[in-house]
Amino acid sequence: MFRLSSTSKKRREGIDPRLIEIDDLAIQITLVDYGHPEYAGTRTGVDQLHLFTIGQSYADGIDTISDHQLGKALDFYAYVDGKASWEPDHLAMVACAYFQAAAKLGYRIEWGGLWKTADPIIKNGISYGWDMPHIKILD
Repeated sequence: MFRLSSTSKKRREGIDPRLIEIDDLAIQITLVDYGHPEYAGTRTGVDQLHLFTIGQSYADGIDTISDHQLGKALDFYAYVDGKASWEPDHLAMVACAYFQAAAKLGYRIEWGGLWKTADPIIKNGISYGWDMPHIKILD
């Protein structure tokens, strides 16, 4: 069984308690270890604008508010062979654990890997949405 590091747990501060509950269960059931990168959870408007400026978000934090600014989203990376992995296969496996955990807890989530986009990520003939390391809680 995997466990989140203290750094990953700290990076969840300020997010919706339901998403933390999902995250706590997902790490117990996942087949692929994972963690949370910098800016994974709640973001300030300044943080969001920075990520927008460097091309890591479509939300600028001013005209378009990110779900991260509202505490409704959490980013993750897979952890494979002792290092962070952004490989679609690994991220999809982690997303499966999130969906399983959310279903068990009675919550609905959305995964950025299922978003329809004009420029999808294609891996092994499978089309993924552009924001694979992103989940959000739905009300």
